[in-house]
Amino acid sequence: MGEWFESLLDQSWWLWLAAALALGILELFSLDLVFLMLAGGALGGAAAAGLGLGAVGQVLVALASALLLAGTVRPVLLRRLRMPEVATGAAALVGRSARVISEVTAGGGLVKLAGEAWTARSAPGAAFAPGEEVVVTAIDGATAVVGPASAAPPAPDVRPAPPNIPRREADG
Repeated sequence: MGEWFESLLDQSWWLWLAAALALGILELFSLDLVFLMLAGGALGGAAAAGLGLGAVGQVLVALASALLLAGTVRPVLLRRLRMPEVATGAAALVGRSARVISEVTAGGGLVKLAGEAWTARSAPGAAFAPGEEVVVTAIDGATAVVGPASAAPPAPDVRPAPPNIPRREADG
């Protein structure tokens, strides 16, 4: 049995490569980059085996490589792979400019928004004359809530999709 184990240790780089391949295939199903980092660690173990390190040295190199990759490379890749969500429908209109068609008050009015006439209202106490440029601050049903063009619109509510859940393309 000792001879068999020695022979296995002499060729252990093959085992590390097989582990890297298996982990790479698992990554195709998870798409979370964890198995990819483990596959990189297994390649480190294969390199250690090729350099003649013992089993403990190979495992330590593989573990250190995987941890290093998971701590440095994975966060960078995740930031690049996760695209911000694109606002669609009414949410896409928030922050856009509109031109007042008929006076807009807290009670109502009309604006030209994205080529369409929209009912609109302003914050209480604010009024906008026809021809004035305004900014959409919110959409309330079929009514655009507008503010002065100099007002900065609120930041859009963009939340990244949880890991392992593929994003759907917008219908439309």
